[in-house]
Amino acid sequence: MRPVVESFLHAPSSTWTHLVIDPATQTAALIDPVLDFDYPSGATATDSAADVIARIRALALKLEWILETHAHADHLSSAPHIRGALGGRIAIGEGIRRVQAHFSAALNFEPGFRSDGSQFDHLFEDDERFRIGGMDARVMATPGHTRDSVSYLIGDALFVGDTVFMPDGGTARCDFPGGDAGLLYDSIHNLYELSEDTRLYVCHDYAPGGRAHRCLSSIGEQRRGNIHVRDGTDRGQFIAMRSARDRTLGMPALLYPSIQVNVRGGESPPAENNGLAYLKVPLQGLVRKPA
Repeated sequence: MRPVVESFLHAPSSTWTHLVIDPATQTAALIDPVLDFDYPSGATATDSAADVIARIRALALKLEWILETHAHADHLSSAPHIRGALGGRIAIGEGIRRVQAHFSAALNFEPGFRSDGSQFDHLFEDDERFRIGGMDARVMATPGHTRDSVSYLIGDALFVGDTVFMPDGGTARCDFPGGDAGLLYDSIHNLYELSEDTRLYVCHDYAPGGRAHRCLSSIGEQRRGNIHVRDGTDRGQFIAMRSARDRTLGMPALLYPSIQVNVRGGESPPAENNGLAYLKVPLQGLVRKPA
């Protein structure tokens, strides 16, 4: 099976949203949709989501799934807005429950918050199979960047979230709570066992060297040329490199707003007694892994 894939770049966050289409049934899934967010003002907007919605309507597609690869730390999800406009089920990996439990404690969420994944329509188990129209799809747990990271194999197309970037961009950081460079190495090698001609779509591309933004490579290209982990890269070598590199990185600009929204399935925190919702910023930087 070879699904049709259309990709949309959200330039402010360098995020790719992927529309995956079964042309035989005109059904589709949407992966990692983005909500526009201006941090200084706290204003949200749905302009980027509107472009995706317009395209789905123009193609007369039935949207069956809105799939998150993980609870992103660099952009807010527009999944509930898109579900409200087009339908579909919002889904994520079952590891979201551990991410929710950590951040609900670290950021002192409201007493009624539930760390059971119930904010999503479906939680996927590792190796769970599902369908998009007539296409077979498979969930592959790919922890390492986060505990809840999953990749989606749909026909000959693989959607990896932040597990790897384009070959010249390397791999995701592993210094968030639940991150583990050894697990990331193992997850990547599980992906590398797929056929070399499997199309591989990334969630982010930061255009190293000023090249044009890209989102598509292949398993073969990654195995031959990923600057962090390719055929022959030693596990210990990768862990040492990834750990050293992570110590040089600052926190993503939208980490606190993103995580508070994304662990809620894209919804804002509940409004307080003045009718307004608020996003918290802890003064001591609670998100890094313990030393």
